[in-house]
Amino acid sequence: MRRSLLSLTLSVLAPAFLCFLPIELARAQTETVLHSFGGQAGDGLYPSAGLALDKSGNVYGTTNQGGAQGLYGTGAVFEVTSGGAEEVLYSFNYQIDGGSSNAGLIFDKKGNLYGTTGGGGSGGFGSVFELTSQNTEKVLYSFRGGPDGGESSGNLVRDAKGNLYGTTYWGGTQNYGVVFKLTSKGVETPLHSFTGPPADGYYPTAGLALDNEGNLYGTTPFGGANGYGTVFEVTSDGSEKLLYSFGNYPGDAIGPEGGLILHNKGTLYGTTSAGGANNLGTVFELTPDGTEKILYSFGSHAGDGYDPETGNLVFDKKGNLYGETVRGGATGCGTVFELTRKGIEKVFYSFGAQLEDGCYPQGGVVLDAEGNVYGTTFEGGTWGVGTVFKVVP
Repeated sequence: MRRSLLSLTLSVLAPAFLCFLPIELARAQTETVLHSFGGQAGDGLYPSAGLALDKSGNVYGTTNQGGAQGLYGTGAVFEVTSGGAEEVLYSFNYQIDGGSSNAGLIFDKKGNLYGTTGGGGSGGFGSVFELTSQNTEKVLYSFRGGPDGGESSGNLVRDAKGNLYGTTYWGGTQNYGVVFKLTSKGVETPLHSFTGPPADGYYPTAGLALDNEGNLYGTTPFGGANGYGTVFEVTSDGSEKLLYSFGNYPGDAIGPEGGLILHNKGTLYGTTSAGGANNLGTVFELTPDGTEKILYSFGSHAGDGYDPETGNLVFDKKGNLYGETVRGGATGCGTVFELTRKGIEKVFYSFGAQLEDGCYPQGGVVLDAEGNVYGTTFEGGTWGVGTVFKVVP
């Protein structure tokens, strides 16, 4: 298989009561498991990140385990074609280039892929890597766990000059994590070190959104004025502003683990893993003036999903939002959901409905031009160690 040089998409508890909010009855969807991991020697295992989609309909991602070292391996980069053929493009060597990646991949204009690993590498705290269109891997930076940061688990973003930006869970001046910049020459700069409550968040788990002025936006699941997480902005010169602290009122969203999506008018959208009317997670909106609104509280109707974790939301052409919940749905294996910006939610697909279906989707979804939805599940499939799926509306 050869990778296309152009990318279409960069990317990537039970309810105590049910309050029946406005919902739309789901249309019939068709789900296809494009690939079940673990069926061949050297395959990756347990994907926990989302996918990058190219112009030809091929998807690319990472796995947390497996690869050339088998069950004891620390992950791989893979490609799955639109027809379901899978190829392991690269297997991580933990001590040399890192491994245990929980982050998705992004493309540059030449078809090269960029991502992060959560551990290992020469510094011991993970790495930023590049995989060329010829499947040659290069470590751009190895984290050392000090002021530079350590353990990056969120997707990268890339500016027009080729600089990469991301977050780390550890490191920085207070060991609460950092927002970092990495030049194309491998020079890393911590733009912001998190300092914790009440003025700042800590332990960021997700990647960043980048606006046209070079400002970065992200979340922390902890800290802030109330201790329940934050939305922050970091300018290109490293100045940080706390845009919102969660837990401001009864029923507010709490614990954002996923990243943000930026609307062209400056409004941010994201999810929280807890809080809301049923304390099972939310989808929220944050306007540029810092006004927060819960668009939807999970657990609000029978068969609803709950606990959206690390994956980012995505827009379709009509402005509807799509995302995943790790749990809930018809069988408890999680869902893909659709949400209008008026707050009308429907379960787009419930996992576990088929014998070899996936289970526990974590990494978020991508959409192609026809509105087909692609993603990964951490478990399930033929061998029980995860899948790549496609849902056709």
